[in-house]
Amino acid sequence: MTAATIRASEPPSPSEPGLTPAEIIARAEAMAPTLVARQAETERRTYYAQDTHEAFADAGFYRILVPRRYGGYEFGIDTFLRVTTALARGCPSTAWMFCLGATHALPVASLFGERAQAELFRGGDFVCPATIVPSGSAKRIPDGGWELNGTWKYCSGSPYATHFLGHVLVAGEAEEPPVPMLFIAPRGEFRRLDDWGGQLGLKGSGSHSIVIENGRIPEHFALPGTHMSEVDITEGTPGSRLHGNPEYGGGPLSFMLLEVASLAVGMARGALDAYEGLMRERTTLFPPVVTRAEDPDYQFWYGEAAGLIATAEAAVRQAVRQWHDLCAAGPGVFTREQDLRLATICREVIRLSWRAVEGQLFPTAGSSAARNGERIERVWRDMSTLHSHAGVGVLLRSVTTRELARARFGVR
Repeated sequence: MTAATIRASEPPSPSEPGLTPAEIIARAEAMAPTLVARQAETERRTYYAQDTHEAFADAGFYRILVPRRYGGYEFGIDTFLRVTTALARGCPSTAWMFCLGATHALPVASLFGERAQAELFRGGDFVCPATIVPSGSAKRIPDGGWELNGTWKYCSGSPYATHFLGHVLVAGEAEEPPVPMLFIAPRGEFRRLDDWGGQLGLKGSGSHSIVIENGRIPEHFALPGTHMSEVDITEGTPGSRLHGNPEYGGGPLSFMLLEVASLAVGMARGALDAYEGLMRERTTLFPPVVTRAEDPDYQFWYGEAAGLIATAEAAVRQAVRQWHDLCAAGPGVFTREQDLRLATICREVIRLSWRAVEGQLFPTAGSSAARNGERIERVWRDMSTLHSHAGVGVLLRSVTTRELARARFGVR
């Protein structure tokens, strides 16, 4: 059986004996340079290739956040996000698709009960795109469970998905307004539309729409009254109790934004790699003609960008440590305010990474480096699209900052 053959009906394979977080991060760092030459191909296809998917599965990337009791590695978010950053340094689209597909093992292992998890993680490898915007419709089935219909857009990771995690609005009680319901559907209940690739950037991120037509899920695959970004974790979670791992009880909003911040740092580092190549290979246009590496202006632009990126990376690493420490402190410590505070750190990480690319590297690399398909040009496009993502842009620009103040001052 190839690594790409992922069947939910099969029991999980045992974890690779002796594999460590450092080794799986090293695997990602070794793969990243091989992704650079395939960026154009990935964009044309609109998702990364089958052999890349198989390589990721063989390396264990799809099991980093899956609980050990189901055949995963349970290495934690630090390992997962460092793998994400390494891949983004090579190909932003590939890293985005991988991250937003594999990352939802954490909320699934945190929020769903033991019966659901035993069924959902049965295949070992877990690729589950998600959207936070409610769509479609859901109605109860007389003999139990839910029937789902609708289309959910921007489902990054859908080409190789084993499951889909979505939100739908369901009728409230009596005069109450509709409430969100978080649900998860196995691959057999949905199909992917061929509707991605026309955007400015992240053309290869596999962010296609998912359609469910009369799909059926059991009762334990749905969490009525739950929105993934607004879960109250102060009393603990099913996952933290089931697995004895406090990281399955962490703040869902901040983790969602830690993903994007880690991607942004990796993208910016890729742009800096390309700029360094130009510094070594190209000369100045006017006398004295020297390599760009010898020119004071290019030295300044490179140093400024490198400093911004290093600061962004240090900030996201520290935020990850704070997230872990808050989880370890136990239920009640990881409050909504703490969740929002970490989210605002992520906002600054993304800003610093963008300043390095948009303010220093892209405008000084030269017009030839801005041609369509050039590495710096591609990072600029991809990061522009990152900023326009409603689930990221709106949360970062206004919601988290406002909500942090409201939580601090107890304003409703």
